[in-house]
Amino acid sequence: MPAYKDPKGKWYVSVYYDNWQGIRTRKLKRGFATRKEALEWERIFLMKGKGDLDMSFGAFVELYKTDLKDRIKLNTWIMKDSVIDQKILPFFKEKKMNDIRASDIIAWQNEMMSFKDENGKAYSPTYLKTIHNQLSAIFNHAVKFYELKSNPAAKVGNMGKEKSREMLFWTKAEYVKFSEAMMDKPISFYAFEMLYWCGLRLGELLALTSEDFDFEKKIVRVTKSYQRINGQDIVTDPKTPKSNRVIQMPDFLVDEIKEYLESLYGYDPKERIFPITKSFLHHEMNRGCKETGVKRIRIHDLRHSHVSLLIDLGFSAVAIADRVGHESIDITYRYAHLFPTRQKDMANKLNLERS
Repeated sequence: MPAYKDPKGKWYVSVYYDNWQGIRTRKLKRGFATRKEALEWERIFLMKGKGDLDMSFGAFVELYKTDLKDRIKLNTWIMKDSVIDQKILPFFKEKKMNDIRASDIIAWQNEMMSFKDENGKAYSPTYLKTIHNQLSAIFNHAVKFYELKSNPAAKVGNMGKEKSREMLFWTKAEYVKFSEAMMDKPISFYAFEMLYWCGLRLGELLALTSEDFDFEKKIVRVTKSYQRINGQDIVTDPKTPKSNRVIQMPDFLVDEIKEYLESLYGYDPKERIFPITKSFLHHEMNRGCKETGVKRIRIHDLRHSHVSLLIDLGFSAVAIADRVGHESIDITYRYAHLFPTRQKDMANKLNLERS
């Protein structure tokens, strides 16, 4: 495995390998400061090609990223990549994949669980579970596709836990009271109107353009989702295939959004009609709750509030699921406690069957 020096004093390697089609291929890599660096790159490149897990964890992560990046939604990948680079690689990067043991995973978990930021705040149980799951996913990939014997992260088990958050929601009266405090800022008022009366996810709201509305048919089409990640505006497909949907709007909301769009001077129909951020709406919700005395809920809880309203109005789980982009089984499971009369109705009908 020779390395060569170019006229500028930099080292390079020329590697021949069989590509995925079995065709003999040449790979040229330039720009190394030393011969040792060039040869190390060549060694790792050839190991990746063979799936040889004598390589370092850092080298395997590069392979993992290459395998998966184009298969995952961009916003999901950005978050996954951030967790790997910031929480996992600093600990495991130089260790060989074949040499990582359960004891190494425990040491890493202890480091994560003992972390405190400058304000003395530790990672939440939910976040600890998230980063462990990502580490385990890397080892699972190695087991499934590269013949690693076992997953040491799975052997140790997870740290943290899934936090079961209390489902909060507003009654219609609470929402109407809150919304009155938003009327001094049209962009806030209309954004909250869409969230409450259509049950949109926040990303779906922030991705809306005027082209998504058909006022004659009184509908809004949900076809995309917006997030701002690492200073980038990211627009992707909605959360799930079921999330692609058409929502029928009540007449008053059609009139409100038409009025709002008419107030926007010189806007591009392809531009977002709510060019605001999640933090802006958090601030506005804090302001509205403080002014009105309405209890503080999360922005996502407006979606729960919409579902709760539809249940009170007597709509079925299937109809509600179609409107909010869920599976009907999810609606039944998540909101079972909001269907108070259904169990009684079932019992009464069973009584009639017996008599």
